[in-house]
Amino acid sequence: MLDYMIYLLAFAVGSILGLLYSYKQHGEPFVAVTDVNIIALVIAVFGWFLAFNSGNVILSAIGFLLGGFVMGERPGYGRRETAIGLIIAIIVYVVLKLTV
Repeated sequence: MLDYMIYLLAFAVGSILGLLYSYKQHGEPFVAVTDVNIIALVIAVFGWFLAFNSGNVILSAIGFLLGGFVMGERPGYGRRETAIGLIIAIIVYVVLKLTV
């Protein structure tokens, strides 16, 4: 039960940090950038991979922190990166579970 509380807190802190970072990076009042942010994509893939596949409480919490960072950006930013990161992490999880 304590594990889930750690995951929720890590995700919430990551979301707040992502929101603060996003407001510093993007000053426009609406979504003007339609490109995929490569740095956010790498953070999302690595974060969701750790969250789902690590098997360790600390590494999973770091993964949820990183996933929350990208997912918590301003509305409209980070949505593609989060989706791609989640899809890759779920595919790796399924492949690892099927091979074991």
